[in-house]
Amino acid sequence: MTKKALLVLADGSAYEGTSFGAEVTAYGEVVFNTSMTGYQEMLTDPSYAGQILVPTYPLIGNYGVNDIDTESCRVQVRGFVVREHCPQPSHWYSTKTVHEYLAAAGIPGIAAVDTRAITRRLRSVGVMMGVITSSMGMNEAREYLRGLPKYDMVDYVATITTGAPYYWGDTVESASSSYRVVAMDCGLKYNIARILTRLGCSVTIVPCTTSAKEILALNPDGILLSPGPGDPALLGYIEDTVRELVGKRPMMGICLGHQILGRVFGADTFKLKFGHRGGNHPVCDLRTGRVHITAQNHGYAVDPDGLKGNVEVSHINLNDQTVEGLRHRELPIMSIQYHSEASPGPQDNTYLFERFLDMVREAR
Repeated sequence: MTKKALLVLADGSAYEGTSFGAEVTAYGEVVFNTSMTGYQEMLTDPSYAGQILVPTYPLIGNYGVNDIDTESCRVQVRGFVVREHCPQPSHWYSTKTVHEYLAAAGIPGIAAVDTRAITRRLRSVGVMMGVITSSMGMNEAREYLRGLPKYDMVDYVATITTGAPYYWGDTVESASSSYRVVAMDCGLKYNIARILTRLGCSVTIVPCTTSAKEILALNPDGILLSPGPGDPALLGYIEDTVRELVGKRPMMGICLGHQILGRVFGADTFKLKFGHRGGNHPVCDLRTGRVHITAQNHGYAVDPDGLKGNVEVSHINLNDQTVEGLRHRELPIMSIQYHSEASPGPQDNTYLFERFLDMVREAR
């Protein structure tokens, strides 16, 4: 792992390091995450589809990769940028190194670069497209990058949603299941299904193209709109489905699901300068006044000015005052911009799944 590699950004800046993972060229929107642990969960989070990930924590790979901490069926990032990659992990769960994990998935990484400098640039200029390459020179990579589509021009949800409905676990409904939940897969993280199952739900996961009629035919007690990647403005077909479902069943939206609900109720969405990605974001629950430290991974936010239909803001981000949650005053509908399922991040917010199930219980 001594072959030279380059990270070249759309503003022309370039960073030279060493290649690890697969020795291929890849491009994507370059973003940073401030979590100190959880790199395997980040790598497999579908919300990173189409993106090159830069962890701000300097040492990556020290506890290896295992068969448990995955959040989807594959590595989802386009590339991985780290300060130092550990080739000899130490953990009893570990089955391979991050280098081996990325190489098997065909995903390139670049190490021995100044990730602090990259993060500062993204914070000051904003996230931008970039390319990782071990075969191109600097000028060639810059020219290559100019001809590629921008991140907000691609519907990444359509590329990562499940191809067919499936049940979480071995059976449709176990004897201990109290409620049936249908989760629309816009980029579902596995831990959402794990938590709902643990709380007594049978979970059916359906493609994002599933119609409202098909969802209701599954006779769900509640509907969950999952997180996912990309610009919600490109997802009008999902908006139309959700609009048909409003008032038919209790609904919970998480991250992208929250943004889609916001758009259904009249709000616009806008792109954040560098997004919220990490496990340390303070959010205030306006109903209780309590502040929670949350896990987040999104680059877009809801503009509350256009909200209508008895929907109100329920949570705000204390760093920049952006909307972090919505609540319908009459219907059993709630949403959050952050990740109540964590993975990685603090486990403080799993209570929101219980709040969702309270709505389901009352509606039943």
